[in-house]
Amino acid sequence: MKRKPPASDDSLLIENGTIVTLGEPPRLLSGHALLVRRGRIAALRPRGEIDGNVARVIDAGGQLVLPGLINAHMHFYSTLVRGLGKAKPARDFNQILENLWWRLDRVLTLEDCHISAQVMMLAAIRHGTTTLFDHHASSGAVRGSLAAIARAAQATGLRVSLAYEVSDRDGARIAGEGLEENADFIRSCNRSGGDQVKAMFGLHAAFTLSDETLAAAAASAGELGAGCHIHVAEAESDQLYGRRRHGLSVVERLARAGVLGPRAIAAHCVHLDDAEMERLAESGAMAVHNPQSNLNNGVGIADLVALARKGVLVGLGTDAMTVNMLEEVRVALWAQHLRHGPAHGFAEAAATLFINNPRLASRLWGEPLGVLAEGALADIILVDYDPPTELSESTLFGHLLFGVSQAAVDTTIVRGRVLMAQKKLVLDLDEARIAARSRELAAALWQRF
Repeated sequence: MKRKPPASDDSLLIENGTIVTLGEPPRLLSGHALLVRRGRIAALRPRGEIDGNVARVIDAGGQLVLPGLINAHMHFYSTLVRGLGKAKPARDFNQILENLWWRLDRVLTLEDCHISAQVMMLAAIRHGTTTLFDHHASSGAVRGSLAAIARAAQATGLRVSLAYEVSDRDGARIAGEGLEENADFIRSCNRSGGDQVKAMFGLHAAFTLSDETLAAAAASAGELGAGCHIHVAEAESDQLYGRRRHGLSVVERLARAGVLGPRAIAAHCVHLDDAEMERLAESGAMAVHNPQSNLNNGVGIADLVALARKGVLVGLGTDAMTVNMLEEVRVALWAQHLRHGPAHGFAEAAATLFINNPRLASRLWGEPLGVLAEGALADIILVDYDPPTELSESTLFGHLLFGVSQAAVDTTIVRGRVLMAQKKLVLDLDEARIAARSRELAAALWQRF
């Protein structure tokens, strides 16, 4: 009789659920089981065909088994201003930045950065968001800020990409510190390896960056093999500044500076003309749509239909408005309906989260991510869902947007590690203590603010 190999300590078998692979094309697999070993999907086969003992079995009966969701543009540092009412009223987007966000990042401490990230990461786990691309700013505490956020990721188990947003708005010294923070953190990630924490080279936006700082950032990123993560044409003022000051559109200026490329993230892209969309597509850079933030700030609605038609890979982020990606993708759809009419935008909005974010993350991680397939990184969620109508490949995105989005995430797994089971976090963290410390830090921050 053939003997089964002993169970490995991290092996995990998920069975009895309906497996939604996503990927291209997405598949629905019933009667299948999924085996995880050493942080990867080791097998995805019909039930009974997976040999070997396992350390843990999860019964996913009555649930969908999905890849963990990905947030392609996030700002963890904004957590501690929730409810703050001290900012002066703003007439436009630039005043929102000056009256709130730039004032905030000047008074953040390293502990603020750490706790802000930890609070939002715990919320992300509850919503099935397992990978986040953060874009950080704390001009009063630049050096060591990315390491502080990385410690939060290591404590919570989430997968993150981190970057510090370099800007000239606070002077040459702070800009220099931002360049150094990015470069040092990228080197640290390159040395340590691993697939949990990655680094990009962060930049704020073209209108707060001199040609010299852009050139220095592009050169450093190129030497280190890192992509740049930057806000692009979020408001019309970014375009007006570029054309008036430099005689160039935002995208053309960034392209000439060497900031764009296949590993670059261009967040927002609300105010692009056809030529800029084409230039973005030629560069291979990835755009990231943030509909709730754009609507909240009154800056406009990115044209997902046109961007897709031009061949731009457009992912989905939240700009810190939420960590619930299923909520964000619904708003993306409503916004496209508002812009184009209710007959347009469904495929483009759904693709941002379910097709393009996995492609974006896989490109930057260099490994299959956001898909359930043998060999892919094992980020998996289980969602309670009993479909009231036919669930098939052809109806899947409709179910995800209009049904699964309203369902509860039961289990969250990252790198093969269970972070939440039966809707309860299973981390060695004291949530009540973290929340209490967050309130203490917020009170002190509001006084400084």
